[in-house]
Formats: sequence, structure tokens, C-alpha cells
Amino acid sequence: MRIIPTSVHGIMDYLIAVLLIASPWLFGFYRGGVESYLPMGIGALILVQALMTRNETGAVRVLPMPAHLMSDLAIGLLLTLSPWLFFFHDYVWEPHFMIGLLITGHAILTRMTPAPSVANRH
Repeated sequence: MRIIPTSVHGIMDYLIAVLLIASPWLFGFYRGGVESYLPMGIGALILVQALMTRNETGAVRVLPMPAHLMSDLAIGLLLTLSPWLFFFHDYVWEPHFMIGLLITGHAILTRMTPAPSVANRH
């Protein structure tokens, strides 16, 4: 059941992007390795993707919402599993795991199409 409107998803994308970029310092795990740079890079990717998505909060609006959601699903799963895939789980895993689950759930629960007025604009 897709219950999150695309407008809410868009706002959450910007908030999650900032959270991910700041997370190494916010949660105190910065040490200059993959555990630090992966969330920062994913945050930047989410920010660019949010700006390019064809929804109420996109600036350029070239990326269709279904493609955005598939990308979010892949990003969320990567972030969730990253502590074990990149072997830093002994140092930190909680922020990556929790934010990754948030992104995954966010992708699964968001509607596939934006409001009709936005969907028709290119």
C-alpha cells in the first residue's frame, strides 16, 4: 500500500540528504574511511536525484518518479547492508542500518505518480 504522497517524499529526500551528509559528525563516527564517505556520497546522490525528479519538489524534473523510487530502493538496501559489505560493522553500523531502512521503507511506501498538475509538466 503506497501511502506517502510524492510531495512528502520529496521533502523527506532533502531532509535525509542533509542528515546523511552530516551523519559522520552528527553521530560521531567520522574517521575518514568508507564508513564516513559512503553516507556523505549517498546524501549527495539523494540531493541531486531529488532536484532532478519529476515531482512537486524537483527543480529540473527530468527523472520519472518510478525510476527515482527504484533508485531509492537500491540506495536504501546498499546503505542498510554497507557495514557488513564493507567490513566496518565492528566500528559503527547503527546509523547506516537505521537510515538505510528508512530510505528503503520510504521508497516502498511512496506513490508512483505525483499530483496531476506536476505529472503533466516537463
